[in-house]
Order: sequence, then C-alpha cells, then structure tokens
Amino acid sequence: MQRQGSPPLFRRGPPVEIRLAVMVALSLALLILDSQFHLLEPLRRTLSVGLYPFQRTVMAPRDLTRQVNEWIDAANHNRNENEALQRQRIELSQVTTHAAQLAAENAQLRRLLGVTDTVDQAAVVVEVMYEPANSFQQRLVFNKGSRSGLAPGMPVIDEGGVVGQIVRVTPQAAEAALVTDERVSVPVQVLRNGLRLIAFGSNSPGRIEVRFLAANADIQEGDTVVTSGVGGLFPAGLPVAKVLKVERDTASGFARAICEPLAHPERHRHFLVLQVDVARAESELQEAESDGPK
Repeated sequence: MQRQGSPPLFRRGPPVEIRLAVMVALSLALLILDSQFHLLEPLRRTLSVGLYPFQRTVMAPRDLTRQVNEWIDAANHNRNENEALQRQRIELSQVTTHAAQLAAENAQLRRLLGVTDTVDQAAVVVEVMYEPANSFQQRLVFNKGSRSGLAPGMPVIDEGGVVGQIVRVTPQAAEAALVTDERVSVPVQVLRNGLRLIAFGSNSPGRIEVRFLAANADIQEGDTVVTSGVGGLFPAGLPVAKVLKVERDTASGFARAICEPLAHPERHRHFLVLQVDVARAESELQEAESDGPK
C-alpha cells in the first residue's frame, strides 16, 4: 500500500524552538551591530519620519485636552487675580476713607478742645450713637449718660456754637433736642446791640425763629445772635444763629426774625455737653418768678 504524502498546505517546517533561537540570535546580532556601528540608524530615521503623522494624529486628543485645561487654568487664574485686585482696591479705598474720617474727627476734637479754653464751664465730650428717625422731632442720642455726669437741661455745643439741649438721660446714654426743634427755646441777644430775645425752633427745617418782636425792634439781616445767659442754663456769649431775614407786620405791631444756626450737628460726631448746675438754675428761676411783680 502506497503511503500518501502530506499536502503542501499542512507541511510542517522547523520546530518552533529552533525558529525562536534563530530569531533571538538575529536580534542579538542586530543589537550588537547597531550599538557598535549604528547600521540601523538610517532605517530608524526613515521609520520615524513615516510614523510621525500617525503619532501626531494619535496624540492630537491628548494635546487638545491639555491646551483646553491650560486655557481654563489661565482663565481661572486671571479671574482670581482680578477678584483679588478688586478686593484690594476696595480695601484700600475703605482704609483711605477711614483715615480721612479719622483726620476730620481729630481736627474737630482739637477745635472742641479750643472751645473749652474759651468757656468757663466743665464739659464732657460725647459721640453720636444714632439719630432717631422722627420727622417731627430733631434729636441726637449720645453714648454717655448720667454716669458721666449728664442731666436734662444741659446745653450741647460744638465749635460753631449751640447745638441743642439734653432732654432725657439714662445711665449709659443721653438724648438731646437740637435748637431747631420746636420744643427748644434759648435766651439770646443780638451781638451788635445787646437786644435780649428768645429763640425758638422753627417749622422750617434747619431754621430758628425769634418771635414776638416789636415791629421797630433793632434787629437786621446779617446780625449774629448769641446766648444772653438769662436763666442760667446757657452760658452767656455762645454763638447761636445768624439772622437771614426780618419779617415786620405793621398791622399787628410785631416782627419775626428767621435765623440760620451757626452749629452744624449733621457734619460732626463729637460734641461738648456743658455741665451746668441745672438744679440751681431751676431754683433761681423759680425764686425769680415768685419774687416777681404780683
């Protein structure tokens, strides 16, 4: 019987072990030759040039992602820097404003100290805590009260003149009515001729009225009105107001003077409260009224 040969398609070559040994020997030979004589360098360069477009194509998503991340990081960094600069600008503006405010307050306190040299009366420096929201009453609330020696009736002044009068106190605070308040009256006199008058708060905002004047009273526009010292609460000679106009009614025989206060409480935070003897002034006034004509 004749033995059939294997088909060429399934004919087996050298064993796998021999082929592996040959490939390893060839690889080692190429490595040695390349390391010593750089025989494969031209081939390597050619392959690198040919593979470069494929490498760039493969690495394109990574590079795009990296660029996007870098752009986002740069945008965030710029935004953070802008926010920091904006915050720093605001803080510097606040510091500048605060320094200017402190300088203005120091200047005003120095002027108040100058007022104490001209007024022969003990005084307490007070600071405004708040201004009550009341359109019918013009008041200020200070940070000191009866524990600091304040009492109702004591006058409040600044470097411009009379500001108002204490009307209510607690141990830690005091409330003052401004001279423009309708409930406040101040004995005054015209500085030019000594004419004694009474100044009252006005219905007009920021104005003082001198009422019940004789039609021929010697008071003129531009006159300065100061405290007369009558009554004992307001020391004599404190500036109060400047006459803006005089309204004379010949039919009734009376006149009225509209005045502008010389003090500006809306511009300052610190004031002086003169510690006059309120009880003594009230007792003297009561004695004068009882000893008056009957």
